[in-house]
Amino acid sequence: MAAGPTTPAGPTRPAGLDTRGVALGLGAYLLWGFLPLYFPLLAPAGPVEIIAHRVVWSLLFCLLLLRVTGTWSAFRAAVADRRTLRTLALAGVLVATNWLVFVFGVLTGHTVDTALGYYINPLLTVGLAVVALGERLRAAQWVALGIGAGAVVVITAGVGRLPWIALTLAATFGVYGLIKNRVGRTVPAVASLAVETAVLTPLAVAYLVWLTATGVAAFGAEGPGHVAATVGVGVITAVPLLLFGAAARRLPLSVVGLLQYVAPTIQFLVGVLWFGEEMPPARWLGFGLVWLALVVLTADGLRAGRPVSRRR
Repeated sequence: MAAGPTTPAGPTRPAGLDTRGVALGLGAYLLWGFLPLYFPLLAPAGPVEIIAHRVVWSLLFCLLLLRVTGTWSAFRAAVADRRTLRTLALAGVLVATNWLVFVFGVLTGHTVDTALGYYINPLLTVGLAVVALGERLRAAQWVALGIGAGAVVVITAGVGRLPWIALTLAATFGVYGLIKNRVGRTVPAVASLAVETAVLTPLAVAYLVWLTATGVAAFGAEGPGHVAATVGVGVITAVPLLLFGAAARRLPLSVVGLLQYVAPTIQFLVGVLWFGEEMPPARWLGFGLVWLALVVLTADGLRAGRPVSRRR
């Protein structure tokens, strides 16, 4: 995960941008964008039960892929390397936290807040470039970060509460993306996700066993359709993460940040148009500031010839 300091980008476009990586990343964010439509199918299961199933079924799906693709060696190598294992364990905790908050937001009528979190994410990615990678930002990028911070203040003051769902999603997935960008260069996507979910599986299984023993588990009590949807959560969880992991190891972190605009746009439309969530004036103003910040960030990237200042 080591990375040396970087310098501001010049006026030329980076050579050899991996178009396959772009396609993989776009596919991941399209799937994530429509994901809020899936979780209501799992009712009456609560967020923690859903996440436990996400972990278990995702691991089984990844193990199947490892068998089919003949890449067990990469999985074993990642587990055997203590530093890699610790790093992927941290990634697993981050993504599990992200999953839990996301599902909680969708099931409690805050899909718009989840969209806000993933809108903030590209701005946070730029901030992480400064803190974690030692990059120097241009003035316009600092302006974008300032506008994004102002949006959080406006929403907090207008709505009367800190948008903790949005901030938690942005922070957890921003750091997760940074880890995947670093580790993904040496650990293939399937093996990486398998390690992440394997670390979490003992806790997930223990929780599901406890739910079953106490007679409050939704799994198996709501008919075969519910069982199929619950098992399917492993596939719909693993596939976009695998696409994202493959994209993160092919693309600069800055390009991954730009692709992140796709998912929150779809989630925002789902929340407002499909779920009918309210958009009071303060929230519209806050979203407007976030969109303005993203416009400033994107325009600056286009002017400079690349999304954000990162030279590899």
